[in-house]
Amino acid sequence: MCAQLFLRIASFFLMTLILPLTAFAVPIVFSDSGLDAAGIQAGVDSFRAALGDPNNGSTPGPLPAGRREINWDGGGTTTTTVSGALFTGFQDIRGALLTTPGTGFVQATTTGLDVQFSNPTYQTIFQTFSPQRLFAPIGSNVTDMLFFIPGTNGGVAATATAFGAVFSDVDFANTASIQYFDVNGGSLGTFFALPANEGLSFLGVQFTGGELIGRVRITTGNSSLGPNDGGGVDVVAMDDFLYAEPRAAAAVPEPATMLLLGSGLIGLAGYGRKKFFKK
Repeated sequence: MCAQLFLRIASFFLMTLILPLTAFAVPIVFSDSGLDAAGIQAGVDSFRAALGDPNNGSTPGPLPAGRREINWDGGGTTTTTVSGALFTGFQDIRGALLTTPGTGFVQATTTGLDVQFSNPTYQTIFQTFSPQRLFAPIGSNVTDMLFFIPGTNGGVAATATAFGAVFSDVDFANTASIQYFDVNGGSLGTFFALPANEGLSFLGVQFTGGELIGRVRITTGNSSLGPNDGGGVDVVAMDDFLYAEPRAAAAVPEPATMLLLGSGLIGLAGYGRKKFFKK
């Protein structure tokens, strides 16, 4: 009788270890597209409501409620700003560290993008969601973002439960995306932005089943900025980022570790059963 009870307890603990790996809730996807800012305002506002108020701005965290936003506009400046491939400008104040496999990042108006990439068509195909500037990697179409507790100067790694971004001039249904990763680098899924040729698209995903986002990878089109749009080439820029208040990260055990621990419990149960019957 004692051996059977021990086996049941061990089996229960094994199930509690395994179930979180497979029983995640379905992510909530917020997706919208339109000809201009008004065309996606409802989608952005719905995502803001899901994240919660207030907009915590640059207040040190962690805070008990609210969200963070980055709009690249520098208080309304129209100056073009170029930074390196490791962009720390928002790491301390908003908890966002940005990297790219390219050579750097640019924050610029559509005119500034024209000058930066020597392409006058960028004044026509791109537009902003919040004036005046857009954001894009240089020499790549990939941007990675890691989370930190705002106010710790990158000293405390963090996670978030939701992240979204505005895209400018998505031409095709499968070129602009956000991929979400947990703290161990495991993918939580890849989601695609709706196309809006010379318009704006919004994509945000909220995880409600206990999943924690440690990193996001944003893919902007199928080419880095430089060439003309069209003929299969889709160049895409970014505008506002919105995400849940970052919380201190705690490493999640890898699946193999969980299974080994579960196997150990069952093995211990078997040992206890043998010992019981030897008496």
